[in-house]
Amino acid sequence: MVIMIDGSTPFDSTDAALSDPSYRAALVDLFGVLAYGELVAFERLAADAAMAPRVEDKAALAGMATSEYRHFLSLKDRLSDLGVDPNEAMEPFRQPIDEFHAHTKPADWLEGLVKAYVGDGIGTDFYREISAFVDPASRELVLDVCEDLGQSAFAVDRVRSAIAADPRVAGRLALWGRRLVGEALSQAQRVAADRDALSALLVGGADRPGVDLAEIGRMLARLTDNHTRRMQELGLAA
Repeated sequence: MVIMIDGSTPFDSTDAALSDPSYRAALVDLFGVLAYGELVAFERLAADAAMAPRVEDKAALAGMATSEYRHFLSLKDRLSDLGVDPNEAMEPFRQPIDEFHAHTKPADWLEGLVKAYVGDGIGTDFYREISAFVDPASRELVLDVCEDLGQSAFAVDRVRSAIAADPRVAGRLALWGRRLVGEALSQAQRVAADRDALSALLVGGADRPGVDLAEIGRMLARLTDNHTRRMQELGLAA
């Protein structure tokens, strides 16, 4: 497979792309990590709903959790279409994702909202960046499952309201947000480093070019800028 420096691919169709074994392996990894991430997101939103202070908050989070599960099913079906066992495709990512969530367990409702918006946002941005290197049909699915389900506006509204009611919580949540971004970036790097096929989508290989260092730097800058913007939208200092 050839990946151009600008991230475009020479494939005219998904079938042509899947004829390359290394690309197919990368796609299975990408859908596998996204599927497990969506499954865990469903579980976490359901848990956050249990901590919600009001019935309307519980209902909103329950609706988002249901949408995350639908995303999981879409990815699971796509993995089956590729002829692989979805459970086997997800298994390599279970430990790193579970460890990330174990290390970033929110202490309360507000920390849960910041994590859903800031921590998950870093991961979502990372996979959106990777979607530029896959075939059009696969890119469409990745972008669909990375779609904002309304959690951004929900988190911003609730966190800003909490800060307005008690400005003292802003400092604690700002520290929490900074911790989350560090953990999220480390987790994304670990996933990419541990899976050769997935990392090869970005760096290329001996028989094909990848993204140059300048573009890698620009991608990291975009991830950082998006994190800063999210923190500011929450009313927190990045």
